[in-house]
Amino acid sequence: MSWAGPNRPQPYGNPSYGRSPMRRGDASRMNPFAAGLLIVGLLALMWLLEFYDQATSNSLDRYGIHARELDGLPEIFSAPFLHGGFAHLQGNSVPFLVLGFLTALGGFARWLKVSLICVISSGLVAWFLTPPNTIVLGASGLIMGWLTYVITRGFFDRKPGRIALGLVVLFFYGGLIWGVLPSQQGISWQAHLGGAIGGVVAARALHGGRAVG
Repeated sequence: MSWAGPNRPQPYGNPSYGRSPMRRGDASRMNPFAAGLLIVGLLALMWLLEFYDQATSNSLDRYGIHARELDGLPEIFSAPFLHGGFAHLQGNSVPFLVLGFLTALGGFARWLKVSLICVISSGLVAWFLTPPNTIVLGASGLIMGWLTYVITRGFFDRKPGRIALGLVVLFFYGGLIWGVLPSQQGISWQAHLGGAIGGVVAARALHGGRAVG
């Protein structure tokens, strides 16, 4: 039943009647300070872990991904926090801050989903494709996932602002995408490839529907 005219009654207990519906996710966005604090805190944790690792003769390296070993699969969740030295961690720090911050601005719940998808995808591909007797460490797979997520999400939800931001990120960090190809010895292109796939999958899953904000 409907009524015409300015005096039409409103349903009891529904103060939002007649307003435009809020798009899902609008209320969950993270303010820049909280997003920055989250990413800086995680990076600080990785630096503390690396200091401890170096002080204890690389005792944490065993928590990296042990390729092709079934009992090493759980380490796909710990490997992104560990690195093979300060130079390795330093090289990951700036893109971790920038891309992690941009992803976190969309809200903690969404950031967590994106990160888990990227970590699992990166870890599984690295575990399966890396030669046996190899340990894979580092946040670069997660970083690659954040990168492809930020670049592609705007093309799935068709939001001009996100498309523009994705193009800017592609301009500054697009060179990282070449890391999905075999190149330098000691660099896990397998983790990069898995992370890149995970980022696109996350963008499609979280932004493919029209109702997603």
